[in-house]
Amino acid sequence: MEVSLLNVKIQIQQNEIVVDEIGNHKNTWKEYYSCFATVSGEGGSEKSVAGLIVEDSDISFTIRYCKAVEKLDTTKHRILFMGELYNIVAIDHMNFKKKCIKLKGEKVRN
Repeated sequence: MEVSLLNVKIQIQQNEIVVDEIGNHKNTWKEYYSCFATVSGEGGSEKSVAGLIVEDSDISFTIRYCKAVEKLDTTKHRILFMGELYNIVAIDHMNFKKKCIKLKGEKVRN
């Protein structure tokens, strides 16, 4: 993997359950890991949902392997990139060579 291609900073967030002082449980997103990545595969499509046309934008992030990203999970983590949130829909360990990991993200619709 060529290090010079890791030219954009991303933040990986983790979903946590926080209990307040009166016992209410609330989901929050906290910073889990921050690193540089290579962005590729920017694309997308439009589809009709409930009579509205919405954009489906997907993107791939390639990051260097480390112990922190080894435990990533598609249900507990998401990516913050250039102020936009992306749900992780797939994690590719690149043949388990422990050099890099590719994360496929889908833009979060608000």
